[in-house]
Amino acid sequence: MNFLSVKPLFHWALTLLLTTSFFLSHAQEGSFKDPKLPAEDRIALLLDQMTLEEKISQMVNSSKGIERLGILPYDWWNEALHGVGRSGNATIFPQAIGMAATFDKNLLYRVSTAISDEARAMFNASQKAGNYRRYTGLSFWTPNVNIFRDPRWGRGQETYGEDPFLTGILGASFVKGLQGDHPTYLKTAACAKHFAVHSGPEKLRHEFNAKVSQKDLYETYLPAFEQLVASNVESVMCAYNRVNDEVCCGSNTLLTELLIDKWNFQGHILTDCGALTDFYSEIGHGVASNSTQAAALALKSGVSLNCGNTFSSLLEALELGLIKESDIDDQLSKLLKTRFKLGLFDPPEMNPYNKIPSEVIDSKKHRDLAYETAVKSMVLLKNNGVLPLKNNLQRYYVVGPNAASIDALLGNYFGVNSQIVTFLEGISSRVALGSQVQYSPGTTLDRPNINPADWSTGEAAEADANIVVMGLTRHIEGEEGESISSPYSGDRLDYNIPQNQMDYLKKIKGDHGKPVIVIITGGCPMNLSEVHDIADAVLFAWYPGEEGGNAAADILFGHVSPSGRLPITFPKSLDQLPAYEDYSMKGRTYRYMTQEPMYPFGYGLSYAKFMYSGLKLSKEKIRKKENTTLYCTVKNSSEVDGDEIVQLYISANNKDIESPLFSLKAVERISLKAGESKTMTFDISPEMLSLINENGEKVQYKGSFQIFASGSLPTERSRNLGAEIGLNIKLDVN
Repeated sequence: MNFLSVKPLFHWALTLLLTTSFFLSHAQEGSFKDPKLPAEDRIALLLDQMTLEEKISQMVNSSKGIERLGILPYDWWNEALHGVGRSGNATIFPQAIGMAATFDKNLLYRVSTAISDEARAMFNASQKAGNYRRYTGLSFWTPNVNIFRDPRWGRGQETYGEDPFLTGILGASFVKGLQGDHPTYLKTAACAKHFAVHSGPEKLRHEFNAKVSQKDLYETYLPAFEQLVASNVESVMCAYNRVNDEVCCGSNTLLTELLIDKWNFQGHILTDCGALTDFYSEIGHGVASNSTQAAALALKSGVSLNCGNTFSSLLEALELGLIKESDIDDQLSKLLKTRFKLGLFDPPEMNPYNKIPSEVIDSKKHRDLAYETAVKSMVLLKNNGVLPLKNNLQRYYVVGPNAASIDALLGNYFGVNSQIVTFLEGISSRVALGSQVQYSPGTTLDRPNINPADWSTGEAAEADANIVVMGLTRHIEGEEGESISSPYSGDRLDYNIPQNQMDYLKKIKGDHGKPVIVIITGGCPMNLSEVHDIADAVLFAWYPGEEGGNAAADILFGHVSPSGRLPITFPKSLDQLPAYEDYSMKGRTYRYMTQEPMYPFGYGLSYAKFMYSGLKLSKEKIRKKENTTLYCTVKNSSEVDGDEIVQLYISANNKDIESPLFSLKAVERISLKAGESKTMTFDISPEMLSLINENGEKVQYKGSFQIFASGSLPTERSRNLGAEIGLNIKLDVN
């Protein structure tokens, strides 16, 4: 290295040293680094010192350092969907759809609190190491609160399922845990994405125009976003697609009129990565002729941060008169406000989050939490009595392409660590000494074996229990560009488990009469009709994270009772659904689907049995603005301890306004010892009884409602599958 290359590095190191000294002396009075000044004054002081070029350089995800002002480089792009992602060692929690299956907002708050602790520890270490690259910052582009309206969407695994109420309460809890509760500082900055009406097709996302009615918009697609804004989420990411002809990242309707003016959003808006290129690219939306027009449209629509480089054209847009410098200042001010709230311009000792040590990363406490979450997420779909298994049988045969697969635990947007427990490892660790465990992958993930030799039939017949781990991984479903084995850019347009896996399951079943237990991995509904018929028991494990193997094993062997519930409907086939590109909610999700599904929303079995009784209202007739209280007693009538997820559904007996068949309005997870009872109370508010009309307006309906307290969606299909469907009662509103 010659002197010319060393000199800039020396200069930068000297600048960092001077900056640190500047911080430690609590800054000069009147400086933007003076923490005694109000944030608005500090932002104004900083803007006054920045050149136009410097301002623009701070409005892209990879923001440059400004040496003369002592501002370090900062990359806004970071991920924390189910653990700090793409940044090295971290606790890996179950994928988001698996966390949704816990139906437990308090658990998700604990999970996101653990994630934000690790995020701060990683940030502190990166700062000390001088690492300012992507995935080292404190702005996390999560959670994804899009509605999983169609099981073909490969990125549905990132969401909290198909229900706007469940998505809203889980997303809000996740945001609160990420951002912390300090009165001055954010622990991290959370982001609600992708705004709005975004759930496939993945391959068309850069050009797709989602057509949606006002009723569907306000009844299904927007409520979770509104709840996160009410929970003070720091940022909102606009989606790639158009909605009703307006491109999302340039939509006056979505960004200005709704998000900023109506909901009073106080944070910053950012683009999905490369979304502004879609404004003018050959295969795109055609709303701009070039990058300059695209940058101007996004800025004027309320976008502060561009993930990409299109905002580098803002200087030309200014010269052409498409924007004003005040437009740049307005949007940059919102970004700077986030950086001030993160404490990036304050003396380090003022921010308590800077004291979080690296020892929290994948600590025993966090690993135990990952295990708890995985256990509570897994959904038992079938059990003919074979489960729980004894752990001292003479021989267990563990087979299938996902039995020893790490990818089957991860999903997408994941971190890594050195102690990931596969299903094979978890099961073998629980088997008693003196018993045997045999293992074979048996078949590949998605194609027939080349070698026709197969010893599976003989091994299965010799085993006392066959455990087949099959399904999907991120190679088959996920985001465009990541699902390397998907012919549909990550989507699941065929709905089936790969045929070679089904053929292999039939071989394992054979005619030997030995038990066959199937563990399914994946992040979406899939066709399980044949699996259900073949297997003695079916456990849906999602992508369960680093402790997935231990969690599944403890469920199989009865150390814990399964308690997860489906946050999304499993249709019997795609024939039951409207076209994938159709964004109308008619015929979709448990709220509007009239056909009988394979597995209904809210469904899941337990080793315990629960009974519902004593359902009553404090007032069975109320006026529109009154509240009433629902009482219900839930008893564990079995000899097994277990968790029940009590679900409250409301259905309007209404002919004037078209309304959902059922709407989840409250949920509570309870733990009951064998024989124990608990009386539940739920406040029924006018908000719960409101309906959305064709204009997207919330109105109070005068008439009768059915209120259901149950352990699953209260339909005959749930009863036929063995779920606890509870009781219902009528409420009249006048």
